[in-house]
Amino acid sequence: MNAQQHGWTAAWATSPQRPSAGFAPNWSEDGFTDQTLRQAVRLTVGGDALRVRLSNRYGITPLHVAGLTIAATAGDAAIKPDTLRELTVAGKPAFSIPPGTDLATDGLPFAVDALDSVTITIHLAEPTGPATYHAQALTTTYRAPGDHAATTDGTAFIETSQSSYYLAAIDVTGAPGDGIVVLGDSLVDGSGSTPDTHHRFPDLLAQRFATAGRARAVLNQGIGGNRVTVDPPWLGDRSTARFPRDVLTQPGTSTVVILAGIKDLAISEVADNPSFPVPAPYTEVTAEEVIAGHRDMIRRAHSGGLRVVGTTLLPMRDSLFSTPRSEAKRDSVNAWISGSGEYDGVLDLARAMGDALDPAHDSGDHLHPNDTGYQAMADAADLTVL
Repeated sequence: MNAQQHGWTAAWATSPQRPSAGFAPNWSEDGFTDQTLRQAVRLTVGGDALRVRLSNRYGITPLHVAGLTIAATAGDAAIKPDTLRELTVAGKPAFSIPPGTDLATDGLPFAVDALDSVTITIHLAEPTGPATYHAQALTTTYRAPGDHAATTDGTAFIETSQSSYYLAAIDVTGAPGDGIVVLGDSLVDGSGSTPDTHHRFPDLLAQRFATAGRARAVLNQGIGGNRVTVDPPWLGDRSTARFPRDVLTQPGTSTVVILAGIKDLAISEVADNPSFPVPAPYTEVTAEEVIAGHRDMIRRAHSGGLRVVGTTLLPMRDSLFSTPRSEAKRDSVNAWISGSGEYDGVLDLARAMGDALDPAHDSGDHLHPNDTGYQAMADAADLTVL
């Protein structure tokens, strides 16, 4: 088990990405000047105190935070007034984060339960430059001009984005140190699910644990389009490269689940297809290279004291990515995940989801599930394996 650092357990997390155009319009490349961002997240486990981790990992200048608050979410951009609290670093309400680094706030007494939603509001008075962000947050970020870190209603927050900015994680004290990190691509990130409804695979796993009366932290470290072996311009650092930061640094975790590799096998199949506007490289990757990447992550997990669970790659039949070549590679990777014995446990979601996505589970592209499909994935996961 990854030892809890000073009693902290990560209750929510996301994977920081470099500023980019992304699949949808966002504010990362322009950054912010004298604006306030308001972002709500749902915690997967409760505790009696918390801290927020911010990231300037891909910034090119220091990030100057003029004010930072947290409160219980009241809906949309509104917060519950009696829960509003100021967050500090080294006791100070204003602080800076050097480029290329992450930073945790001071701990703050703040009782929360599993599946509670909290809202983080950050005032950025000085120009930030391009912003570290997470492209497909599938939750609404609100923006207002000026300083609204302590504003309790949402009327000033007139602009919205489906990306998150600068948030990396929220940690709590008083929770079990048996958290699960789920690492992967858009199938972990939740592409195809309904925004603001928490219908991503990791969300639904956390809900299953909470409903069973044994809440457990489940952290979503998926990035849409992410690959095991290739570093694209705006789809996140490859899984093997980001593994130490996105997995091994999470306090209070015991297990990592890896659902990754389908994009390595498939993106090269759409190099000439204008309906998939991902910038190069369209590097062709072999099944053996994906397996080597998985082995590298298994080794890193075991070295970090984590149990590691592999998840077979989901069906892509009838999608843009499906060709005889990519399907053969997928079969090879899945046979290795299921049969090699190198993982400590396996969730065979490929078998559970079928040779092709059930129309009732399909978001429309024959690759990404809809809300019902993600629920089917979560329901098929054997919690005893985790």
